[in-house]
Amino acid sequence: MVRRILLGSQLRRLREAQGITREAAGYSIRASESKISRMELGRVSFKERDVADLLTLYGITDDAERTGLLGLVREANVAGWWHGFGDVLPAWFQTYVGLEESASVIRSFETQFVHGLLQADDYTRAVIELGHPDAPADEVERRLDLRHKRQKLLTSELAPQIVAVMDEAVVLRRFGGREVMRAQLAHLVEASEQPNVTVQLLPLEFTGYSAGASGTFTQLTFPESDVPDVVYVEQLTGAMYIDKREEVDQYRVVMAKLRADSLSPEATRDRLNAVLRDI
Repeated sequence: MVRRILLGSQLRRLREAQGITREAAGYSIRASESKISRMELGRVSFKERDVADLLTLYGITDDAERTGLLGLVREANVAGWWHGFGDVLPAWFQTYVGLEESASVIRSFETQFVHGLLQADDYTRAVIELGHPDAPADEVERRLDLRHKRQKLLTSELAPQIVAVMDEAVVLRRFGGREVMRAQLAHLVEASEQPNVTVQLLPLEFTGYSAGASGTFTQLTFPESDVPDVVYVEQLTGAMYIDKREEVDQYRVVMAKLRADSLSPEATRDRLNAVLRDI
């Protein structure tokens, strides 16, 4: 997904540098203006022949530059590991997992559950069984395996920075039972000690207007400067991917306000340990 966005951005810049309209570009590859728009936004797959024709139209004749861009086409079309979980992973969430894999910073605000990357096994199993009460045991285990593979991101060579802000009610609610929550809280404390993980709680005693009143969201930032931030908002049967700069900026302000209103990472760790002692 990110490779598509990056390639699309470069194609748009090359087209605009030559003063070529989307309509003219579409005509050159036997496509519509709207397809060129979708290509430049990274929202469709790319055919190597189409990109080669566009590069010729845009005056890109240098072999090294063409090879690099065409190589990006092949990278963009390689299926990620998560596509092997298509039986338990809806298409709208596959996009998120692909973006998550490529992000350099992941900021989230949670009001119901601990963030998926920071969940302990039994807690994850309880979440899965709640959302899929009729799922057979083997499907539950497959979904748990999917979560394990996602969580490997935290300790990978290119592990992103994780900033997880949660309403305190998330850790007070004994989801899955006492022992499940004890294990989850201990896991969360341990995770918060990793150099790339920041956990903050929005305390119950906070009585001002919460910037998080709009609900749960995740903001993804990428190492490539050409790839804009994306905000992911999950719904019951789908999700929204927000990438318009002015809208993303609003979420950026909300996240900054949430962090300012929340306990510091150190105070959060103390609060988590206090809750753990009381369970």
